[in-house]
Amino acid sequence: MSLANYGVLKGRAIERKIDPASDPSPHYQVLIDDGEKKHRIAINVKSQQSPSDLLYFVNDRFQHGILDQLPNLRLGFQTLDSKPGGLALDFIRSNLFRREEMKLLPPDVPGPDNDLKELIDLYIQRAIQAEDAVVYAFGVAWGPEPSTPDKYFGFRPGSGIHDIHMNQGSVGKFQQDNGVYQDGALLIHYPSRSQWVAIFLAFQSQCFHTDDRTGNAIKEVCEPKPEPQPEEVAVKIVAALVNPLGADPGKESVTLMNLSPSKVNLKDWALADKQKHKYSLPDLPIAAGSAVTVPLSGKDVQLSNDGGIITLLNAQGIKIHGVSYTKDQVQKQGWTIVF
Repeated sequence: MSLANYGVLKGRAIERKIDPASDPSPHYQVLIDDGEKKHRIAINVKSQQSPSDLLYFVNDRFQHGILDQLPNLRLGFQTLDSKPGGLALDFIRSNLFRREEMKLLPPDVPGPDNDLKELIDLYIQRAIQAEDAVVYAFGVAWGPEPSTPDKYFGFRPGSGIHDIHMNQGSVGKFQQDNGVYQDGALLIHYPSRSQWVAIFLAFQSQCFHTDDRTGNAIKEVCEPKPEPQPEEVAVKIVAALVNPLGADPGKESVTLMNLSPSKVNLKDWALADKQKHKYSLPDLPIAAGSAVTVPLSGKDVQLSNDGGIITLLNAQGIKIHGVSYTKDQVQKQGWTIVF
């Protein structure tokens, strides 16, 4: 069952508070002002399930196709449809980052600059101090609670955003919250310097191979934890012709490269676009160290000139590699972009 009230809150960060280390489920609390109302966002820094340390990835030069649309949103909370092609986030299918870029960090450790609370505090304090910083919190809304003041900041009516983390691939009591295109994250925009900061969080107990419909962990992949063969992992999307000369249909292409020392056959593999349309690859061997350009007919996979993603799946439907590109990167007709 997917999460209700998934969406994004847009506003200014004006204050923060940090739960004590003794709290069994500590969060980092941020007060957000949307110009009319106040909201609290609650960011997990420790898992209730073992192991408790979270996975995180921060990109302070974040680029992605969705960034062209976010500044046009009004201030406040907007619900988002949990489907491809829009603003809803999916850590696996939206190609926001690579799983191997995530690192472990404990919630609270004595000493400076060595735990997750302090890492988040660094970026939130910068956002509070910057006059033009705009925060976008993706997650699940609660409230408004007219008769209940916020327990941290005291404003009425109480309202806010939580589940600002991956919301799929969970097991046990949290499996009921799984779904696709409903992941939480924190983005911070500094318009004056055209900078986006992205903070992504996930629990170690979550699996990054999930069902395309339910968001549940794929047991055959996650439980035994077999990894794709090394040769498979070594096949990468290295370039794409997104905006060819003339009309696009039938002229777009994706270039794949085999970085391994062994030949890899891509028969029954697939390419997917941001709408999750898929193109099944034919009998397509790639020699060691070689590249192959795959032409796209335009009948299934289509590469949008407004920014998009390209995903490579193996014959079992498991994501092997994924890239994203922005509208600005594909403005020149006939130019191939390199990832």
